[in-house]
Amino acid sequence: MNYILDYLEELEAEAIYILREVYEQFENSCLMFSGGKDSIVLIHLAKKAFYPTKIPFKILHIDSGHNFHEIIEFREKLIKNENLDLIVASVEDYARINDYSEKEFPDRNRLQIPVLLDIIKKENFDAAIGGGRRDEEKARAKERVFSHRNIRGQWDPENQRPELWNIYNGNKKEKEHFRIFPLSNWTELDIWHYIKKERIEIPAIYFSHKRKVIITNGIILAASDYSVNNYKVIEKKVRCRTVGDINTTGLWESEAKTIDDIIKEISVSGIGERGKRTDDKFSITSMEDRKRKGYF
Repeated sequence: MNYILDYLEELEAEAIYILREVYEQFENSCLMFSGGKDSIVLIHLAKKAFYPTKIPFKILHIDSGHNFHEIIEFREKLIKNENLDLIVASVEDYARINDYSEKEFPDRNRLQIPVLLDIIKKENFDAAIGGGRRDEEKARAKERVFSHRNIRGQWDPENQRPELWNIYNGNKKEKEHFRIFPLSNWTELDIWHYIKKERIEIPAIYFSHKRKVIITNGIILAASDYSVNNYKVIEKKVRCRTVGDINTTGLWESEAKTIDDIIKEISVSGIGERGKRTDDKFSITSMEDRKRKGYF
């Protein structure tokens, strides 16, 4: 009898193997949750990896306070339905305690770094599982599946460990930790094909809908209480391809109302899903600069 996996089954098997390796090698791990499609797929894979027992990782959400309301509603529903242990670390609380103004950090993206590092230290996490994929951005393309962080939570892309075959080295010194990326070898299309195959529920903002928006530097952003006031608000049919802060996540004009529509749409798109994220446009090395300091 031949036992042959198709490519999605191979990706699934690899991710499940990695999740089980995390459970075996680390003592206190968390699974980082953004409400986006990748972290939702990660939770689905973790359910499969440890079925019939409960997912053994705490779910960690670094909450900027500048959220799409659909994401928070989806998070609460998912946590309740799956009986997950949720930890929310608030960027808004951190900004208030440290007296940061909206003028200093209007998008709060960089403030997520100290909040993440603080909660990792407070909870004594030695591994944090994330949904980053190598096809998303050039800095993430450099990163190992088991990505070492030093005692300050920083990443050194020039000092990474070899990963031969499926051997992952989680050895570390005290107070160091690892970021783990089980979806490293997946693409955006793989994610959507898998969502379709597994019938995974995702937030409605990934599908075409009418929304009030503003346009800045050619990028469509959702109009919200956090928007800059001197932009004209108009209505367009849009959807999200990636999810972040509501005032940095570029929206895509789209008619895609089903997963099949989305697959067709991105199959012919010449722009990556993060191509309209304003938080990636501070510089050409914006993501790598943030990751070196401890970003996701």
